[in-house]
Amino acid sequence: MTRVKGGTVSKNRRRKVLKQAKGYFGSKHRLYKTAQEQVFHSEVYAYRDRRANKRNFRKLWITRINAGCRENDISYSKFINGLNIAGIEINRKMLSELAIDDAASFTKLVNVAKDALKSGKKPVEKKVEEKVQEKVVEKAEKPAKKEEKKDYSTMTLAELKAVAKEQGVKGYSTMKKDELISNLK
Repeated sequence: MTRVKGGTVSKNRRRKVLKQAKGYFGSKHRLYKTAQEQVFHSEVYAYRDRRANKRNFRKLWITRINAGCRENDISYSKFINGLNIAGIEINRKMLSELAIDDAASFTKLVNVAKDALKSGKKPVEKKVEEKVQEKVVEKAEKPAKKEEKKDYSTMTLAELKAVAKEQGVKGYSTMKKDELISNLK
């Protein structure tokens, strides 16, 4: 029986791995076997660290906010609590940017938080059931409003398809503009 070497398929597969291993140290970018091992490990590290990155950035933002708070004679936890009491919802990324770039506006936020803490009100926390109930009521109220007639002739094809999808028109994705307009009226 003749020997089968795999030809171009194997060569392309190996070339793809070596291309991914470009820049690795020593034999890890030259030899297929070691390059393949390192690429496998690198993919695992990348997957893990994409998740760890989110944690690391949150830690960094909190550290920066804390530094800004300490300059204004308040702790981080009291500052965040004061913002919650005041009803101000700003994410930590934006707060850290303010602490670094715009100290004056950050100081204003700190003063708002301090005032809210002095007033002594508890943060308004709604139960999950109440929030769900509010959303159900909002959805129930929306259809009660009278809808205005839309001028479909001025809409683009993509907008018409979106409206047709909402209204449950069958086969809307393959229809032309004129057909969609006639089905929507």
